[in-house]
Amino acid sequence: MNERMRIVIACDGSEYADNAINDLPRAGLPREAEALIVNVQEKWLVPPAIKEVVQDFAGTSESAGAKTVRAKSEPEIESVEDENLLLNKATEKLTAFFPEWKIETFATHGSPSFQIIRKAREWNAGLIVVGSHGKDKNTIYSLGSVSQKIANEATCSVRVVRGNAWKKGAPTRILIGLDGTRAAQWAVEEVSQRMWMPGSEVRIVTAKDSAQNKQKFDKDAKKTDEWINSFVEKAERTLKSSTLGFSKIIEEGDPKKTIITIADEWGADCIFIGSCDTGNFYENILLGSVATAVVARAHCTVEVVRHKN
Repeated sequence: MNERMRIVIACDGSEYADNAINDLPRAGLPREAEALIVNVQEKWLVPPAIKEVVQDFAGTSESAGAKTVRAKSEPEIESVEDENLLLNKATEKLTAFFPEWKIETFATHGSPSFQIIRKAREWNAGLIVVGSHGKDKNTIYSLGSVSQKIANEATCSVRVVRGNAWKKGAPTRILIGLDGTRAAQWAVEEVSQRMWMPGSEVRIVTAKDSAQNKQKFDKDAKKTDEWINSFVEKAERTLKSSTLGFSKIIEEGDPKKTIITIADEWGADCIFIGSCDTGNFYENILLGSVATAVVARAHCTVEVVRHKN
């Protein structure tokens, strides 16, 4: 593919947004890509070009009733300066990690989740990166709630970065939730195509509960097991063609709980899980609920993979 990956990165000046950028060198991303760093102020600021016109009745040297033009207030100026400062800082850090990336910035105001999703769609992004549980004295909104909404409603893939467990230069442990759907296979393909650090490992996890529910009209356990083995083997073939170390687990249990439990026990750095509008009511409910639960409850980074048409 000659088309460069396009990545939108949410930036609010918090340590959690910083962690989202710090995590990117371990995300297997390409050496060449286009990134748009987006800052959204939920506070509705007066645009810099607008001046306030007031009546001067203070008995100054100006005649009574004369109009005085007053510039923007000092707090508003500081907000704009802070915004530029944090965008510049984020750009410098990202450039240090990815010197060949083309990086732009964008600042606006309004609902953070709405604006980030809208901009990603307009910009034709393939991935949104957002920190989770970010809030400090300089920010108006929390990226914790924003990240959940973006992960649920974006039309492209979303990477929700949680915590600061990243280590520079360390290999990555990637867990993929696998359930036999097309979206899960997209997650497998995405992982296999990325450029991971030497020594990185991938583990596919299938919770048999989801498979058995999908085969609810098929009472033959043998056929269910054959179906599970077929999509696990397909994923294994795809992933073994990469340089990643490989392992697999097939377990009884609720996928929402099983994926998170195994990720914790194994020390996963990131969970990849597929989600999409499949056109099938059952698959939509299953994929939506599992992806939402994993994003909300996982203790590590989660990437929700959606197919980019």
